[in-house]
Amino acid sequence: MNRVVVTGLGAVTPLGNTVDALWDGLKNGKSGIGLITKFDTADHKVKVAAEVKDFEPLQYMEKSDIRKNDLFAQYALAAATQAMEDSKIIDSIEPERIGTYVGSGIGGLGTFAEEQTALLEKGTKKVSPYFIPKLIANIAGGIIAIKYNLQGECLPVTTACATGNNAIGEAYRAIKHGYLDATVAGGAEAAIVPVGVAGFANMKALTSEEDPSKACTPFDARRSGFVMGEGAGILILENYDHAIARGAKIYGEIVGYGVTCDAHHITAPHPEAIGGARALKMAYDEAGGIDDFSKLYVNAHGTSTPMNDSCETLAIKKALGEENAHKVMVSSTKSMTGHMLGAAGAVEAIACILALKNGIVPPTINYQEPDPACDLDYVPNQARSADIELALSASLGFGGHNAYLAFRKVND
Repeated sequence: MNRVVVTGLGAVTPLGNTVDALWDGLKNGKSGIGLITKFDTADHKVKVAAEVKDFEPLQYMEKSDIRKNDLFAQYALAAATQAMEDSKIIDSIEPERIGTYVGSGIGGLGTFAEEQTALLEKGTKKVSPYFIPKLIANIAGGIIAIKYNLQGECLPVTTACATGNNAIGEAYRAIKHGYLDATVAGGAEAAIVPVGVAGFANMKALTSEEDPSKACTPFDARRSGFVMGEGAGILILENYDHAIARGAKIYGEIVGYGVTCDAHHITAPHPEAIGGARALKMAYDEAGGIDDFSKLYVNAHGTSTPMNDSCETLAIKKALGEENAHKVMVSSTKSMTGHMLGAAGAVEAIACILALKNGIVPPTINYQEPDPACDLDYVPNQARSADIELALSASLGFGGHNAYLAFRKVND
């Protein structure tokens, strides 16, 4: 089996539109959550979101390409461009040996809303010929592959909020088993549009708290729903031997992937956390485990919804054992980025890699009131210096999807 390492990173997030800006925000406990500015929320019960700010698509594409691509695909292309430039892989690999695993939980929701309005108000002839390619969730991977002539597998993943982790995990397996030598992997989302916010709000998934500093409180007794985020995260995964041979910069190594389905409910996690615990254990076991649980970091799914956070706490205890679980550092970076849906797993994978590399665990901000059902070490409010040996990243999605990734430093 091949070892798989990370040799490039790219990010567009509510904390900033580069990896450096993202990490600066995470380690300093900054919040990217604020009042919604993308549309008038007067008739909406949800007023806050974690929006991307000051995004400049012309840094990454031609002006003519902007109107041909939904915002989620623009975010993906921007993050992929950063990651490809960071990795410097493109001139050292055959096009057939590098693939694209970039997904989206929802796809071009903003485009769908715009074109439906055009149809109803102006008739069929006013529906854009770019409507379908802008809408489809696989197009982000498609345009990245086209830009860089990536002729290996282009296999987008759509597993709701587990999308980013599943995309990275499946890409990892493709390299591990020798089908590819490298992949562009991650996720993107841009669903902060009126119909998207109204839909999530009406199913009571989003918080109606109007104070941005109180809206996202993972594992806190006051939690009342998630805050929608947007953006993209992209990783360049590479066969370890290939990376060493070309003298690549290596951020870390993917050493485990666990994926299960609750097969229980369309939106709610299993109350006994069976699937989540099993996915965590799968990734942990494949990674080879750890002797000192105080050197294990779990980047939790941590959505700030009442059921998710208590079930996730239970999953960690079931997978690792009650005593061990209380030694583990757990945090939710969604407290700072909001829930970036299909992009969440990829951005949180970047957080894990940089936490390992820099010896800093990002905090769970806005944590004030403990909940007896959530009684682990959530690294409250302040980042923590720690010699982490293993990092696990959790992503759970509507439909019962559970996906965990495991990362280590590369010391050899």
